Amino acid sequence: MKLFVGLGNPGAKYAGNRHNIGFMALDRIASDHGFGPWKTKFQGEITEGRLSGDKIVLLKPTTFMNNSGQSVGEALRFYKLDSTDLTVFHDEIDLAPGKLRCKAGGGHAGHNGLRSIHQHVGPHYDRVRMGVGHPGHKDKVPGYVLHDFAKAEQGWLDDMLRGVSDGAAHLADGDTGRFLNAVALRVAPPRSSKSTPKPAPLAPQTDKTEKNDGKAPEARDTRSALQKLMDKFS
Repeated sequence: MKLFVGLGNPGAKYAGNRHNIGFMALDRIASDHGFGPWKTKFQGEITEGRLSGDKIVLLKPTTFMNNSGQSVGEALRFYKLDSTDLTVFHDEIDLAPGKLRCKAGGGHAGHNGLRSIHQHVGPHYDRVRMGVGHPGHKDKVPGYVLHDFAKAEQGWLDDMLRGVSDGAAHLADGDTGRFLNAVALRVAPPRSSKSTPKPAPLAPQTDKTEKNDGKAPEARDTRSALQKLMDKFS
């Protein structure tokens, strides 16, 4: 059994924010893989289903981002899970938009949601870092992540979420390589190799006995040997 947690803030006001990409990822997984209806529990919203034959619980904390650890800790204790059974999906400003990386353990890098989870369950859990880009200056970060994705970003965002859903079963199995490959196939699909090659230009047809120097070929001499001799002395 695994616990997948998506980070974000509750309410329609925040639904489209960059900070809520974790919520979006879980919503896509639940929808695509036939999970049950969302229920209120553990200071959050949960739904249960199966991925690759394993029972998976999806949790969206509704404590607001800075207190996400309260909800996560409560769920882990209820299901008697270890922190190593936990995978957290969150926004990552240190990755370019559309980039995604997996990480096992480590620091929280100043992310308030991860900071709270560290406080309640420790650092030994897996993360799916979903790149949203950086505004350019640290003072602009709060306003940046609490604003909706721009219309121009909807293309790569949808591709990333679809890729996360495509690879969710691999992630449940602990196969991060195949999970990342599933995301890459959506975000950066391979180019088609079925394009028809251009025909090679036809070489000019020339008499193999003649040098192709651009000059007109000389007329063939049809005189007999005797005629040539007579013409020479005439």
